[in-house]
Amino acid sequence: QVQLVESGGGLVQAGGSLRLSCAASGDIVSINVMGWYRQGPGKQRDLVAYITSSITSGSRPVYADSVKGRFTISRDNAKNTVSLQMNSLKADDTAVYYCSVHGVRLTTYYSTKDYWGKGTLVTVSP
Repeated sequence: QVQLVESGGGLVQAGGSLRLSCAASGDIVSINVMGWYRQGPGKQRDLVAYITSSITSGSRPVYADSVKGRFTISRDNAKNTVSLQMNSLKADDTAVYYCSVHGVRLTTYYSTKDYWGKGTLVTVSP
């Protein structure tokens, strides 16, 4: 139904930047919430940022406190993509980053299922 593919991970030095992208494909008419999560070594999967799509009030981003001011999430509704610009990276940002979407209007029905990508590894060296 919905497939998510992330790209843009890699190795970067502390203080550097990376941009992650995620493309959603399938029988998609529209997507309500698009977001990024991450799971560091030995840690649980946590929210990084998400962005909603509101026809009346525009897209609204929400960030985890740990990334506020450093990361920026954006989306392209026409292309069903979401991106995460990560600046001033720290060693603690090292994790597998997962794209996730929720509230997908498909051609045949509205799905409330959470969809996940396979993840992309971001490694920040001290």
